[in-house]
Amino acid sequence: MSLTGWGNYPKSQNTAVKYDKQDDLKALIAQHNDVIPHGNGRSYGDSAIGKTIIKVKPHDLFLDFDSDKGILRVEAGVLLADIIKAMVPRGWFLKIVPGTKLITVGGAIASDVHGKNHHVAGCFSESVETFKLMLPDGSVVDCSKTENNELFQATCGGMGLTGVIVEATLSLKKINSKTIQQTTIKNQNLKETFAAFEQYRDVPYSVAWIDCLAKGDNIGRSLLMVGDFCDDGKLKYESPAKPAIPFNFPVFALNPLSVKAFNWLYYAKVTKAVSKQKVSIDTFFFPLDAIGHWNRIYGRNGFTQYQFILPKESSFEGLETILQAISDSNKGSFLAVLKLYGPANDNYLSFPLEGYSLALDFKIEKGLFALLDQLDQIVVEHGGRIYLAKDARVSKTVFEAGYPHIEKFRALRSQYQMDQKFNSFQSKRLEI
Repeated sequence: MSLTGWGNYPKSQNTAVKYDKQDDLKALIAQHNDVIPHGNGRSYGDSAIGKTIIKVKPHDLFLDFDSDKGILRVEAGVLLADIIKAMVPRGWFLKIVPGTKLITVGGAIASDVHGKNHHVAGCFSESVETFKLMLPDGSVVDCSKTENNELFQATCGGMGLTGVIVEATLSLKKINSKTIQQTTIKNQNLKETFAAFEQYRDVPYSVAWIDCLAKGDNIGRSLLMVGDFCDDGKLKYESPAKPAIPFNFPVFALNPLSVKAFNWLYYAKVTKAVSKQKVSIDTFFFPLDAIGHWNRIYGRNGFTQYQFILPKESSFEGLETILQAISDSNKGSFLAVLKLYGPANDNYLSFPLEGYSLALDFKIEKGLFALLDQLDQIVVEHGGRIYLAKDARVSKTVFEAGYPHIEKFRALRSQYQMDQKFNSFQSKRLEI
């Protein structure tokens, strides 16, 4: 079979295997080398793609829920969307959600995903009470911050390279509304954008859309959206119906002119310096989930998301340099998301550190990788790193420069013989 990540790049041939019980999973791991767990296929590049893929998504049972404490135990194939649908009417929400709810709990742990509230709440692992991990020898161990902590720190953010997560226990957040009070702040340039982030840093959720093709004095102009849950007691929640993109768009549909036009219209639609409105959970947290198969707009060649983070002290200079390089290249992205982050955690390969990240989607085309190589060097020079869950092409040298705990991770992989069993195309490329 042929399977790709969400970016439809790179394309490869794979074997997919399924299991019914844990004994079957143990037998599969014993039988195959170079296996990698696979959830709902929302990692963008080749981090969950390999020679043999273990399908975890079918294992999607809710196992237990403590309605007083908000403690939920689920199988690893449960989607965040399933949790939200079941728990919001009960007055509970996930403590940390990424930009899509269409990922599995196992994938969220393996990527140690983060959201619009990292600056106050950290990564997904902060909400993980414990999880069960099947190791290369087929044994299943409980991992938490107090039990098998080394395996916990390696698995959260470890991109499926430590074993197969079979179930997890999560702590949820108490809410009293399905609605978010959103404030939108219009900023003319990067300096104003940074000032707005700092002004509103006490608001739990924040994210900015950046016009990455703006030039001159307007470089870094943005719309910053901040918000928090309302307190109106309205908890009736239904996931909205959504249209879907039925086919791959023609390659020429996304070009510098169409991206510039979109960016201009998106920025111009907000007419006030500061505006307030109430929006749904889905509108605020998961706007792209409103369109099924939105990845098809990039055409048959696919796309890559380039997400990097820079330390706070070098974020402004680094982002200004990168935005200038993108603007000069005319290879802009209309999906350009800037976020503020709090301190890094202790997990070996977790992406966030205290500073700012920018995520951009680029269609695969001639000259793109040369631009991304240029951006890599700027990121490294400013002490930053690249997000593995989005990556499809970064070099081993650039990767290692951003992850100081990589040798500790490699040593643990060797100790448990994980490197003999669990490998993705990404791990092979980066020699993780």
